[in-house]
Amino acid sequence: MNIVICASLDFTPQIKNVAAALRASGHDVTIPRTAGMIINGEVALEDIKKEKATGTIVARTIRQDSIRSYYEKIKHADAILVLNYDKKGIVNYLGGNTLMEIGFAYVLNKKIYLMNPIPEIEYYKSEIEAVQPIILNGDLNKIIG
Repeated sequence: MNIVICASLDFTPQIKNVAAALRASGHDVTIPRTAGMIINGEVALEDIKKEKATGTIVARTIRQDSIRSYYEKIKHADAILVLNYDKKGIVNYLGGNTLMEIGFAYVLNKKIYLMNPIPEIEYYKSEIEAVQPIILNGDLNKIIG
């Protein structure tokens, strides 16, 4: 299966590990470009966090055309896997960009997997429920097996 991983860049260590596990099981896996750059040592995660804090990440996103290019990756995939771990005091956090990617996948009739249950965030919980994601409850074997 061709799987696109969607997640906050803060979860880059988890992106790396999950991608490796999926690839070891024979899946084709796409990860966010900037996560790949972090994994390859081209940029430090701490620098990305600083860019997020100052808002300069927007220039990187525009320059790389990140949103549109990831839409194209999702379009050619079989499924997305959302890595939603705890962040900012929110259990199973997922951010705005990941929410857009879930929307893209839904409109494109792709399978949508969430690593963990839908976060209890009032302003988008019902939208995520409506796309009927497959909740893995942390168990990649539900995809691998």
